[in-house]
Amino acid sequence: MIFFLRQNLTSIPSALVEAAKIDGCGYFRMYYQIFLPLMKGALMTQIILWFMGIWNDYLAPTIFIQDEDWFTLQVVIRSFNSYYAVNSDYPLIMAASVLAILPTLLLFFFFQRYIIESMAVSGVKG
Repeated sequence: MIFFLRQNLTSIPSALVEAAKIDGCGYFRMYYQIFLPLMKGALMTQIILWFMGIWNDYLAPTIFIQDEDWFTLQVVIRSFNSYYAVNSDYPLIMAASVLAILPTLLLFFFFQRYIIESMAVSGVKG
């Protein structure tokens, strides 16, 4: 995440920083009014990736959660195969998989506008 955001920051032209300094812009104001709007797409992308990593985590809930009432959706989907060891209930597994992917899809569609908007807007015209 840090490498991704660093690469995004290095792509911002230094002419913007120099122009802001000449105009008397302080570091916090420069960050807030110049860098943050230009980094919005990268930040939203990282939020989506971070959420997907936590939402789809299987190993940590399997290790730390022992009570079946507290199982996450991904652990429950995996446990369907152990409950129905001989004959898996595939329609139930597929329905649960669709429910598991919905929050990630909704998050992506909500932030998609910001990601595309930040790619369309550039800081300096060449």
